[in-house]
Amino acid sequence: MATDIIDLVRREFAAGAPGMPLYKQLKTAIETAIRNHAFKSGSALPGERSLAEALSLSRVTVRKALAMLEEEGMLSRRQGARSEIGSRVEKSLSTLTSFSEDLRARGMEPGCIWLSKQLTRPSPAEMMALGISANAQVLRMRRVRTADGAPIAVEHAAVPVRFLPSPSSVGDSLYEALAQRGFLPRRAVQRMRARAASPEDAQHLRCEPGAPILTTERRCFLADGEIVEYCETRYKGEVYDFVFELQR
Repeated sequence: MATDIIDLVRREFAAGAPGMPLYKQLKTAIETAIRNHAFKSGSALPGERSLAEALSLSRVTVRKALAMLEEEGMLSRRQGARSEIGSRVEKSLSTLTSFSEDLRARGMEPGCIWLSKQLTRPSPAEMMALGISANAQVLRMRRVRTADGAPIAVEHAAVPVRFLPSPSSVGDSLYEALAQRGFLPRRAVQRMRARAASPEDAQHLRCEPGAPILTTERRCFLADGEIVEYCETRYKGEVYDFVFELQR
């Protein structure tokens, strides 16, 4: 297994841009292999010494490349300088992206387990969030979101029927379904808070009741300001990181 990983990294490294510093070439080689799904999340990389010897690099160069990948959330370093492909998902709050886009950007395969998908009257919270009346209808969707088959979030979404008229309108990706009908969200307002996992959350996320989870409530808007989606997502706290970029 270690030999296979080294061979993959060696091929990507050999294809790197000439003139780029060696540590950046190595960082790019490992990152490319992760994004191409050559490695599974949680897989262990060979040690610094093995990588250095196999690629004819100094351990300082290897260490610097691994440190950059760790800083970006692509790797996690363990005791004894062991490195693993990051199993946490990093979500930037500065851009509007779908769950599937986030996971694929981290080299993971997105998936979902549908709990329910139905046309129904809106709840009071959905009426307020979407700006619709009690007589309107929404397509309400509940599902468990997975990364490489492991559950990491429970999602409750509601979309007015004028945007998605039936449950069969949506496959695995809600945003793909909206895009196909010309209703892809362009901006969003999101609120986030911490909470303890309920027994139902714990069952879906395979965690203990009371375990920390992060809950987001998001309203998504079209370019003309219409509200197209209201979504509450409960993320398993131990596998999801939210990243903010701050400037002055």
